[in-house]
Formats: sequence, C-alpha cells, structure tokens
Amino acid sequence: MAKDFLSIIVEHKKKEIEIARKTISEQDLKKQADSHGKRRPFFESLKKNKGTGVNIIAEIKRASPSKGDIALDLDPSNLAASYEKGGAACLSVLTDARFFKGSFADFTAARMACSLPMLRKDFLISDYQILESAALGADAVLLIARILTREKMKDLLLMSQDLGMDALVEIHNEKDLESANYAGATLIGINNRNLSSFETDISTATTLCAALGTDQIPVAASGISSRADIDKNLRAGIHHFLIGESLVRAKDTTRFLSTLISGETYHEPPTN
Repeated sequence: MAKDFLSIIVEHKKKEIEIARKTISEQDLKKQADSHGKRRPFFESLKKNKGTGVNIIAEIKRASPSKGDIALDLDPSNLAASYEKGGAACLSVLTDARFFKGSFADFTAARMACSLPMLRKDFLISDYQILESAALGADAVLLIARILTREKMKDLLLMSQDLGMDALVEIHNEKDLESANYAGATLIGINNRNLSSFETDISTATTLCAALGTDQIPVAASGISSRADIDKNLRAGIHHFLIGESLVRAKDTTRFLSTLISGETYHEPPTN
C-alpha cells in the first residue's frame, strides 16, 4: 500500500467528493463560506516571530498511515487551548477520516477553543473541497504539489485567496517547487517525509530552502521533534515549523511547545 499511497488517497477523495456533493451543493457551501466573515490572519501570524525567531504551526493529529494510531482519544478543544497557551503561531487540524482519523468535528471544536489562525490539512484536489474548507471556517488550506497539476494548483490557490484563505503549498523536491513557482505560491511547506515511501529526512527542508525565491517563506514539516532539529533548520534560514506527532505525544504539551520555541530544556514529567 505504501508504495502507491498517494494515488490510493486521491482515488478515495474523489469518491468522498461525489458523496459530499449529494449532501450539500457548491452553491450552499458558498453561502456558508460567505457567512463566516473575516478570517484569522494565518500568513500574517507567521511573519511575527514574537522575538524568539521560531514560529510553530501546532497540529492536531490522531493517526497516520506511517505511524498508525498516535492519540485517538485526544480532546481537540483541550489540545488547541494548550497549543495557544504554549505559544503556537497557528494551528493545523487533520480532517481526513479514512487515513488520519480526523474530522470536521475536530476542526470545529479546536476553532471554538482558541483564537489561533487555522489550517485545514487534508488532500485537496477540487474546487468543491476549497469551498468546503471556507465553509468549515478554515483560514488556510494545504495544497500538495505532488497530487495536483501545476495548472490545478494555481487555480486552487487563486480560489483560496478569493475566498479569503491563505494557502500552504507542500513540496518535497525540486519538481514540486517548479509547480509551486508556476502557481505563484509564497508560503512553501517542505515535507521532510516522502509520501510515497514514508521515509523521513530532515535535511530535505534545509537543502530545498536554498532554492526558494526571496519572496517565499519556507515551513519545515515532518520529523521535527526536538529543539536540536529546530536549530538545524534555523541555521539554514528556516524559522517556521509544522509539528504534530511529538506535540501530541508529549505529556506536558504546553511546556514542551514553549521549550521548542524558547530553546529551554524540556524534561518529561514523571509518570504517576
């Protein structure tokens, strides 16, 4: 399965979209999207490093195909509040149910519990899903270069902007970056994990960021689990990080997150 993981997900997403269209039309989604009013400033929040030089997009993540179940019983409301207290710049919520066991309910609960700008993280391939994201209340969406043609990526990016949302464009190699450049992407997520093989190498981000334009902002994702990992990226000029698994697994989420940002030493609390 892992070898052809992305194509399996994309095929499943197509079926999900067909089912969703029968439940709610694009016209109704547009009405819901318009009713949300002003969105939280996702991209702008990443430009403010709060004096630490480190911005973290903290992720709510229950499971993944590569790691299996991570924290199925997490409380998205409590976790979102802990992330905000710990100094997160933004929040990312997995909404894919089939492969990551996330949900729209997780997103909504997290949004009600904090004031952080929020990213809907999913495998988005259609206009319908962009409208769906806006109706959900997302401030930003994830666009994965590897599953989109460069023309489709550009269309979805522009559509997101028209609806008031930012877009984090995910790349893993130089070919992906070419697509991101064609689409005019400014916020570039560099995934250290190869979604075809699940292999993770944190040098992927530190290497690829050198190829970004001066107007592009890199966000390192996957495999970042310690301040040492963050320091390696800082030396390469990366100040923004999307971190999920290590935060979800931490016993003291707020403290762990704050130490990742500040550079202070973190000690796991004793087990009772």
